[in-house]
Amino acid sequence: MASNVISAAASASPSACPVTDLLKGKAKLGSGNVGSLFIKDKGNPFLNSKSCGRISMAVAVNVSRFEAITMAPPDPILGVSEAFKADNDEKKLNLGVGAYRTEELQPYVLDVVKKAENLMLERGENKEYLPIEGLAAFNKATAELLFGADSPVISEQRVATIQGLSGTGSLRLAAVLIERYFPGAKVLISSPTWGNHKNIFNDARVPWSEYRYYDPKTVGLDFEGMIEDIKAAPEGSFVLLHGCAHNPTGIDPTPEQWEKIADVIQEKNHIPFFDVAYQGFASGSLDQDAASVRLFAARGMEIFVAQSYSKNLGLYSERIGAINVVCSSSDTAARVKSQLKRIARPMYSNPPIHGARIVANVVGDPALFGEWKAEMEMMAGRIKGVRQKLYDSLTSKDKSGKDWSFILKQIGMFSFTGLNKNQSDNMTNKWHVYMTKDGRISLAGLNLAKCEYLADAIIDSYHNVS
Repeated sequence: MASNVISAAASASPSACPVTDLLKGKAKLGSGNVGSLFIKDKGNPFLNSKSCGRISMAVAVNVSRFEAITMAPPDPILGVSEAFKADNDEKKLNLGVGAYRTEELQPYVLDVVKKAENLMLERGENKEYLPIEGLAAFNKATAELLFGADSPVISEQRVATIQGLSGTGSLRLAAVLIERYFPGAKVLISSPTWGNHKNIFNDARVPWSEYRYYDPKTVGLDFEGMIEDIKAAPEGSFVLLHGCAHNPTGIDPTPEQWEKIADVIQEKNHIPFFDVAYQGFASGSLDQDAASVRLFAARGMEIFVAQSYSKNLGLYSERIGAINVVCSSSDTAARVKSQLKRIARPMYSNPPIHGARIVANVVGDPALFGEWKAEMEMMAGRIKGVRQKLYDSLTSKDKSGKDWSFILKQIGMFSFTGLNKNQSDNMTNKWHVYMTKDGRISLAGLNLAKCEYLADAIIDSYHNVS
């Protein structure tokens, strides 16, 4: 601790000596944070009752070295769950955090995950450190799952893949690589985007700007604005794209629009940077949800792709993902991988093994792989059913003629309701529906039984709150 020292010179007269009075209990120090009393007598180390002499008195006041650190604001997404837990209303709904729930609104551990973990126990696998790049079997499986096992980028060894700490950690590795080897390059981010994207690039000191994406008038994609902004960006920029199930809007480009996006990025010599957090979880098909990434790879473009297995395998707390960099040659890929490892080493040394083994076991075993695909279809199907039920409830209850069809056009676990901050506050304060302030709701946290209640809340907030 730092010390602020307060000094006082004592009188030569014993009767007026503040130090003597202090020791006798006649004088009291203030109520401040007092640490220690230091007394120094230049003539005698012991105090004399007859005379004080020339005495210096110092009082050390403890002050924290961390006084300048301010309180951080609550996380806009994770903070929603804290508020939800504090609410005792039985009708409350947590539609803030993107985590899958059963029809009973309970967390779900996939059956295939349990089987993969049993395999690990049966084999008696150890807990030794992984290499910096992670589990080799996982890296092979995740790259093939993303690009397709028969993709030329796989057979030609043009992909640098290293295991990361889920999607967030994988994005951060790529951000540091950009800062280190593409100084001054800007990352274009959709408006809106996942709340952590900006934090990741800010902390990596990578400049970013936004491109238009969401059109509030149609509650759909502002495709023309998106294309204009990508065209206007400085040549060689990185364009952050959501591979499927855009978060927070749930609005994805059509296959034809993806072709046009790829055209413009190639024309401008930009580098596409995909965030793939929902492969297989959005549509229920691993291949369909990877179509955008494979389109760009098939054109021979060099691309970044961050992956996460939090949603599609329910491995939220395992922090398992990967960063993939598709390069023009195997030699380039080897050099890029070496630098990604160099970045990872002082950041976290090496990644955790448990989630990596689960993914490798599931993808590497044909029977388990088939079961996983079936479970993903089930989860995606439940969300689609809830989406349809919510739409039906809104259209049957709302007599204003408002078009709610955007709910059905969106995909994945989220729906962008179009509600503003005040309307979202009303959802929480009046209806006990917890959501992010941008109007996003997680349909994965909704069940069929609550759809009508949610529809009432949305209709009231939309029409009665400005």
